[in-house]
Amino acid sequence: MSKLLRIFLTGLFISFLGSLPLGTLNVAAMQIAITDGLQPAILFSLGSLTAEVIYVRLSLMAMDWVRKQQKLFRILEWVTLLIVVALAVSSFYAAIHPKVQQNIILSSTLHRYFLGLIMSALNPVQIPFWFGWSTVLFTKKVLLPQNNHYNSYIAGIGLGTFAGMCLFIFGGRFLVQSLNAHQKVLSWVIGGIFAATALIQLWRMMRKNDVVHQIEHPEEHRHETQERVVQDINRER
Repeated sequence: MSKLLRIFLTGLFISFLGSLPLGTLNVAAMQIAITDGLQPAILFSLGSLTAEVIYVRLSLMAMDWVRKQQKLFRILEWVTLLIVVALAVSSFYAAIHPKVQQNIILSSTLHRYFLGLIMSALNPVQIPFWFGWSTVLFTKKVLLPQNNHYNSYIAGIGLGTFAGMCLFIFGGRFLVQSLNAHQKVLSWVIGGIFAATALIQLWRMMRKNDVVHQIEHPEEHRHETQERVVQDINRER
């Protein structure tokens, strides 16, 4: 297996696994797919992964600069919290009012690509995730500071994120159609997910286990899955 292909598959695998836990963006993509259709949901996903790969590229080329943006990340955390709360409120509003079939925010007139781009850009959670992973891969000599390595890595990340989002998009629609779920019940469930996400983020911010801390101490926040991937890569080498 060539070096660039290995880097591409590494980025794809990490990104795909990172997209699987319930989060603001993948749940939002799922709801858009259910209420507005597949095309708007896919456009939303493409906008989301565009912001993500930009963040990854930035973290690769300017790690020192990223470390210094503490105030910016704290502001983004509060903005993201407000957005998640608004999404939860909109879903609960749709559940309470039968005539409202869609989430007011996710079904706005804003083009879905730009909606995904903006929501992903304002979500700082992905920054420490990729900052920590890039640090690990640089330390293990899997990733080198070369443009062809960066491009292969980022291409894999984009495809992995898109695959993970599609799993929610198509899987969510399939479950709803199979179970014949009522829109009101669905709105309550999705609203509950957004509300739980907001509470978890607020709890982390209050405990100082936030984005800034994770960037400053990436070694404390490595997921077990990340360690297994690194071990697999080393065995291949």
